[in-house]
Amino acid sequence: MEVVSILACLFLSSLLSYPLLKKMWRPVPKQRAKLPPGSMGWPLVGETLQLYTQDPNVFFVTRQKRYGEVFKSHILGCPCVMLASPEGARFVLVTHAQLFKPTYPKSKEKMIGPSALFFHQGNYHNLTRKLVQTSLSPDTIRKLIPSIESVAISALESWSGGHVISTLHEMKKFSFDAGILSIFGQLNSNFRQMLSDSYRVVDKGYNSFPTKIPGTAYHRALLARKRLNQILSEIICEKKESKLPEKDFLANLLSFKNEKGEILTEDQITDNIIGVLFAAQDTTASVLTWILKYLHDDQKLLEAVKAEQMAIYEANGRGEKPLTWAQTRNMPLTYRVILESLRMASIISFTFREAIVDVEYQGCLIPKGWKVLPLFRNIHHNPEFFPDPHIFDPSRFETAPKPNTFMPFGNGVHACAGNEIAKLEMLILIHHLVTKFRWEVVGSQNGIQYGPFPVPHQGLPARFWKESINLA
Repeated sequence: MEVVSILACLFLSSLLSYPLLKKMWRPVPKQRAKLPPGSMGWPLVGETLQLYTQDPNVFFVTRQKRYGEVFKSHILGCPCVMLASPEGARFVLVTHAQLFKPTYPKSKEKMIGPSALFFHQGNYHNLTRKLVQTSLSPDTIRKLIPSIESVAISALESWSGGHVISTLHEMKKFSFDAGILSIFGQLNSNFRQMLSDSYRVVDKGYNSFPTKIPGTAYHRALLARKRLNQILSEIICEKKESKLPEKDFLANLLSFKNEKGEILTEDQITDNIIGVLFAAQDTTASVLTWILKYLHDDQKLLEAVKAEQMAIYEANGRGEKPLTWAQTRNMPLTYRVILESLRMASIISFTFREAIVDVEYQGCLIPKGWKVLPLFRNIHHNPEFFPDPHIFDPSRFETAPKPNTFMPFGNGVHACAGNEIAKLEMLILIHHLVTKFRWEVVGSQNGIQYGPFPVPHQGLPARFWKESINLA
């Protein structure tokens, strides 16, 4: 009996203590990561007004200094996490890209076209990106050099004479015409003019307030976008009928078939053509405008670039022969000027991604649905990677920058596929500019404006003259 009583007491004791022991032995749950530090700004508008009215260096750098390399904000109606380090940019764009999707406001998707490749992930994106890369590969674009030269010379001739022009406005026309070459090859002048007229209206409305009220910039842009569809439909029909063995972007889009034998729809073709035009025009034009300002502000550097280009000019019989691909690959100083302009201006200050699940990065929570912005500008202006970052110094690119510290064309699977032709257009224009023309900036030479890319004040008004030595 005594033994039974003892066992009973032990059993009862075990039953009574089990909940306590269970509680004591339960694994301690992992503490949920917290949102990064930062300010969400005013209700509804957040910090959007500060972003688009301040120097972007001031907006981003002051917050980085206050909160660190990972901080939150609220811009363009969206809660955001900003990442201001090379590691952060690589995390989002390369190593963990599957956790983030490219994202744009619906109004902008509608303007360009929902089938444009940079709105997509997965198989469709991979297929269309390969088409772009093939169409803009070095083997393809090298054949465009004489045509791009012709466009560049024609543009420069139209600027000369001493009248004041908006450099940015004229660079937009040049980069548009060069973009047309890479997409269509030689295009009928009537089609080219119609595309230019409608595209200019779309471009003006792209960054305006998205309202369908008749008469507004956005409403006019929507109508112009429909006209672009009609014009492109005619061009596509004509291209199909010609059956010429061309290898431009449109020809590659028309000949594409996936593994199931499916071809691209006309809407997919149209959206991707307009997407390439959008990607090519504003960014290239903005960088070229900055290059002209940086060279104008440093006459010693300008003379050095001119000497490099004059050697090529003389080798080509004072411009009698066209530039060769090899010559465009052998302009080291000019190329470094382009790279330093891309770093200094940082036309693409950041890119938008959206977390598709809750993500933890460096102990901070990035909630599902929040926008994530790798800050290229902060990285490009970090003195740890680029000493004296506010000084224009092309010599810094005599050695390659550290990995993931220089990303003017983005990084990962959504990096700009047209970066080679953009640089080729810049090299060709600079060659003809410095060997045959001179220019002078008019009015205030300081200040930045945003539309939305940072550009010199008022688009850099300037006068151009043809060098008298070439008038004979």
